[in-house]
Amino acid sequence: MAKRDPYEVLGVPRDASADEIKSAYRRLARLYHPDVNKEPGAEDKFKEVGEAYSVLSDPERRAKFDRFGSMEDGPENPFFNMGGGGGIGDLFEMFFGNVQQPGRPRSQGRDGEDVRVHVELSLQEVITGAHRDVAVNRSTMCTTCNGQGTEGGKPPEPCATCKGQGMVIRTQNTILGSVRTSTVCPTCKGQGSIITDPCKVCKGKGAVQETARVNVTIPPGVETGQAMHIPGQGGEGIGMGRSGDLEVVLTVADDGKFERRGTVLFTMAPLTFAQAALGDTIDIEGVDQAYELEIPATTQPGSQLIIKGGGLPPLHGGKRGDLVVQTTIAVPKKISDAQEKLLREFAELGGEPIPKGENKGLLGKVFGKRK
Repeated sequence: MAKRDPYEVLGVPRDASADEIKSAYRRLARLYHPDVNKEPGAEDKFKEVGEAYSVLSDPERRAKFDRFGSMEDGPENPFFNMGGGGGIGDLFEMFFGNVQQPGRPRSQGRDGEDVRVHVELSLQEVITGAHRDVAVNRSTMCTTCNGQGTEGGKPPEPCATCKGQGMVIRTQNTILGSVRTSTVCPTCKGQGSIITDPCKVCKGKGAVQETARVNVTIPPGVETGQAMHIPGQGGEGIGMGRSGDLEVVLTVADDGKFERRGTVLFTMAPLTFAQAALGDTIDIEGVDQAYELEIPATTQPGSQLIIKGGGLPPLHGGKRGDLVVQTTIAVPKKISDAQEKLLREFAELGGEPIPKGENKGLLGKVFGKRK
């Protein structure tokens, strides 16, 4: 079977940065990991995601693919390919944190945090799309200590317990021979270094909080609850750590004139009895324009009349949905004596029962006193 384009597998553009590729890989690997996802085909997708990442995370393999458009053949399980990105170290890092293999110096770095913001849109913006300049509260590297966390920006001192490894290795003699185990260093908590003189600005964290402005382009057709994922716009990574991601959660504001069901909008149109009985042409105010609507003669209360294309667009492009206009009959709060007389004549001509109710106009008051 031909292998899919790795960019397509990870859902990233061809000019995606290394951080964007790694973020996409982590998200999809978590989604399809066999220990998490028991759906049929999840394991195959998990392997496919790993193989795509092993190509795109390796600059040399990525360059070859961009030039020749071919995936290199590798082991069936790409996570055990130690020659490039996507190896077992990445898999451990994704599920268990940044744990180094024994005997290897621990790289100094910390990933930035993911940040979530909420954006509210109007129905008009659902039709046109929108741009938002959102405020993002996130961490950024402390410029006073250049992310070191120490006063004056001096490198932290290597941990004396683990000798900068971040791990403590123990050797036990068993009947099967010597067994080496490694655990997180209890002194430095796996950091590999100790800060004895913390930076006064960031208190030894290496990062401070900032409020940044991020311009977000929101496509047409979105719905409440949908979220946009923007890689690298969360908290800034420290040292070799990757920057976190920004998640923009969308809410479409309620509009009292319309009810939304997907791409279809519903609204009400009150008609007079004469309009419903004789027919008419009325104006209906849509979200982004007014429409002329033909009311057929003898329209019944609760009838639904359709305005094609008066609704909302689908998320990924296409024709707009419809605007459904439901009719109601507006009963006047007052009627004159002449109107009452005509209504009684109307009922009589139609063979309907003559209403026994009395109008409270002048004639009604005069004749209402007679017994």
